[in-house]
Amino acid sequence: MSPAFHTLIVEDDPDIARLVALQVDSLQGSHHHVSQLGDAQAYCEQHPIHLLILDLSLPDGDGLAFCRRFRERDETTPILMLTARSDEVDRVLGLELGADDYLSKPFGLAELKARIKALIRRANHIHAQPSPTTVSLGQLNIDPKKHQAWLFQQELHLTAKEFELLHFLARHPGEVFSRLDLLEQVWGIEHDGYEHTVNSHLNRLRNKVEADPANPHLLETVWGVGYKLNADALQESSSEAKNT
Repeated sequence: MSPAFHTLIVEDDPDIARLVALQVDSLQGSHHHVSQLGDAQAYCEQHPIHLLILDLSLPDGDGLAFCRRFRERDETTPILMLTARSDEVDRVLGLELGADDYLSKPFGLAELKARIKALIRRANHIHAQPSPTTVSLGQLNIDPKKHQAWLFQQELHLTAKEFELLHFLARHPGEVFSRLDLLEQVWGIEHDGYEHTVNSHLNRLRNKVEADPANPHLLETVWGVGYKLNADALQESSSEAKNT
């Protein structure tokens, strides 16, 4: 029987790599281990993978930079970061660059297994879903199949997470979502501590869709509650749209 999923483990500590591999095996997955980013890049170019488990500190480069490059060409494969870095900024930056979850070293094997299982389950759920919903809401049009969005007939140039965030809010116009809600729905993260990654993505998205990002009318803040997409703003004159 073929494995349920294939994992690329990028880790320069052989003991940690072995423990990660054992957890993948216990979930009926297969794995390939490399200890350098150059080898990881070559493997990704030649083999399909369903999960990337990535150490951030490697002998030939920075895992964060690799995470960004990987996500630019692959928007869906889950990325689990492993880090011994104590600085929370690195972990938040990893999530902003496209990682789906992280574990700080040292970590428990049960928690590692649970995180792997959750990422694979979410990925399978996404692939099993019907085709993503096309949105036509006033002057906002989103085509998820083409990964394109237009506001007042101007194409928006969005990162993968900016696109997902806008698409999610546009499918629920007028509804208010907390930062934790958006973390779970857009990033698939169910634990708190990373709400500021939502803030940074919203700020960048506002810079691309608002005429005046300092006074947003489309992506509104509901103070003390969360954020919503204001559908009424999509009926305004195209002259008020953000030039992109």
